[in-house]
Amino acid sequence: MAMADILENIQNFDFDQLNDFNNVGNWPLAVKIGMWFVAFAGAVALGYFLHITNLQKDLEKVVALEVELRRDYEKKAFQSAHLEGYRQQQFEMEESFGALLRQLPSDTEIPGLIEDITLVGLKNGLTFESITLQQEVTEEFYVEKPIQIVVSGGYHGLGSFVSDLADLSRIVTLHDFSIVPTAIDASNATPGAVLKMAITAKTYRYKDDTE
Repeated sequence: MAMADILENIQNFDFDQLNDFNNVGNWPLAVKIGMWFVAFAGAVALGYFLHITNLQKDLEKVVALEVELRRDYEKKAFQSAHLEGYRQQQFEMEESFGALLRQLPSDTEIPGLIEDITLVGLKNGLTFESITLQQEVTEEFYVEKPIQIVVSGGYHGLGSFVSDLADLSRIVTLHDFSIVPTAIDASNATPGAVLKMAITAKTYRYKDDTE
């Protein structure tokens, strides 16, 4: 069929017949080919959106998983390469932890700690009004033993006392202190206030598995 005949058939075709699928056999060949092409293009487009789009989403998930697995691999490879260093660090930490534990007094060493506190206070010219053991406080890995201390003396003596307590070989932390003037020190040529300090010293011991 010549191109002129095809064009003539298309020009003479009543496109309203496209609504009558019972008359498909009478459609010109060019119209049939056009409709087949449209149907094919529609099928390809539908297949793309229904199948290819899902495949692209799956591909994106796989790519994201690959990135995550690669990072995990790199992390584990780094850890494996530095495993010996980590073991050495663990050993050093255990040694340091053991040294700290040795600084934690046991129950039988509390009297010795109180004696040290008393000696430090007397060395700095302080007068002890009271040293009172408070109720123990149990934490996850250790037991806290508060000691309430009330002393009086000069300003510099109190400062040196606090500093010397922090330098004790045992672990002692200081909390909740208050300082108030109490009287006039008449023994000095220049009268100065005698200060009264209340402070809580906390020492610690390791909690046994039985506690």
